[in-house]
Amino acid sequence: MTPATTTERPSPRELVVTRIFDAPPHLVFKAWTTPALFLRWWAPKSFGITFLSCDIDARTGGSYRFVFGHPATEQPMAFHGRYLEVVPDAKLVWTNEESPEGQVSTLTLEDLGGRTRLVLHELYPSVEALDEAMESGANGAYPEQFDALDGLLAPG
Repeated sequence: MTPATTTERPSPRELVVTRIFDAPPHLVFKAWTTPALFLRWWAPKSFGITFLSCDIDARTGGSYRFVFGHPATEQPMAFHGRYLEVVPDAKLVWTNEESPEGQVSTLTLEDLGGRTRLVLHELYPSVEALDEAMESGANGAYPEQFDALDGLLAPG
């Protein structure tokens, strides 16, 4: 049975996504912070995008940059930001700086005795920014992405 990914909007500017993984927090954290692993699960297949490059410097004050290609456009799409807080195996806080309407994302990992509760909290600068992200479908890929992450974390 595939674990459920839940999404809620607790306030007009916030989105919270939750999922439990059958892996300890250190492995989930590693999948979020190691480029070779991140490349294997982050890009949702249904979006038709492919990773062109992935740079992650997961430390407080570090940065990330992801570049994707899509068959519908010749120009690559880049996403980048800074890590505001990094607590190994427990928490990541980062900015999304591809536009002035980018959100601040906070990922927390809770140890459930060999399993991990992942909570991704996104705070948008305005109601309109979150509405636009929801309408574009940008936030709708989490179940697919987390299914891919589950596959990566599966033993064997």
